Amino acid sequence: MVENRPFLTFLTHAFLIVGFLIVALPVYVAVIASTHDVSTLMSQTVPLWPGSHFIENYSRILTDASAANGLPNYSHMALNSLIMAVVITVGKIAISILSAFAIVYFRFPFRQLAFWIIFVTLMLPVEVRIMPTYKIVADLGMLNSWAGLTIPLIASATATFLFRQFFMTVPDEMLEAARVDGAGPMKFFRDILLPLSRTNIGALSVILFIYGWVQYLWPMLVTTDPGYYTLMMGMKRMVTVQDGVIEWQLVMAGSVLAMLPPILIVIFMQRLFIRGLTETEK
Repeated sequence: MVENRPFLTFLTHAFLIVGFLIVALPVYVAVIASTHDVSTLMSQTVPLWPGSHFIENYSRILTDASAANGLPNYSHMALNSLIMAVVITVGKIAISILSAFAIVYFRFPFRQLAFWIIFVTLMLPVEVRIMPTYKIVADLGMLNSWAGLTIPLIASATATFLFRQFFMTVPDEMLEAARVDGAGPMKFFRDILLPLSRTNIGALSVILFIYGWVQYLWPMLVTTDPGYYTLMMGMKRMVTVQDGVIEWQLVMAGSVLAMLPPILIVIFMQRLFIRGLTETEK
C-alpha cells in the first residue's frame, strides 16, 4: 500500500511545475517573438502576448529571409540537417550494435581490452578531440562533404555500452538453441537479437537523432560551402549581421520551426523511448 503524504505530494508537484516553467518559458518567448515585427522587438522588452505578424514572418523565413542573409533556402538547410541526423543515427546504431554483438558473442584476443578502450572514449567527446579530428578530415579531403559532416560523429561508445549490457542479459539457452537449429552467428543476430533489441534501438534512435539534429560546432568547422549549411549554422549566421538590424522575429520563427522535428520524433516514438529506458527484463 502506498502511503499518502499530502506535503510530499504537494512538494513533488511544485518542483515539477517550477521545472516545467523554467523549460517552457524560453520556448514560449520564442513563439511569441516570432509573431511580432522587428520594430516591436527592438523598441521595448519582449512582449508576452502574440502579435499580428505570424503568417508574414513564417512565410518570409521559408522563402526569402535566408537568401537576404546570404544563406541557402531554409528548406534546403532543414534537409541538410535531416540528412545529417538520419545518417548519424543509423550509423551509430549499426556500428554500436555490431560492436556489442562481437564483444559479447565472439571469443578473440584482447576482447575485454577492446571494450574498455571503446568505453574510455566516453571521456573524449568531439569537443575534446576536435583539433586532431579536423586535421584527419582535412588531410583526407573530406571538408565540405557529407562524409566529413557525418563519419567523425558516427562512433558511439554509449550505444555500444548499452547494447553490450543488454546482450549480456539474453539467456545462453537462446544461443544454444540457435546452434542446435543450425543458425550461424548472423542468423542468430538477425532473427533473435535484433527483434529483442527493438525497444533499445527505438530509445537510442530518439536520443541520437536529436544529437545529430542540433550539431553546430562540427558542421561550422568542416563546412564553408553554403550548400552544406545546416539549420543550426543558418540560425547563427542570421544573428551575426555585420551591418543593419538583426531581424529577431525571423530568427525566432526559424528557431521554432527547427524545434518541430525533434518534438515530433519524441511524440511518435514516445512509447518505444520509455520502454527502452525502463524495461529491465526482456
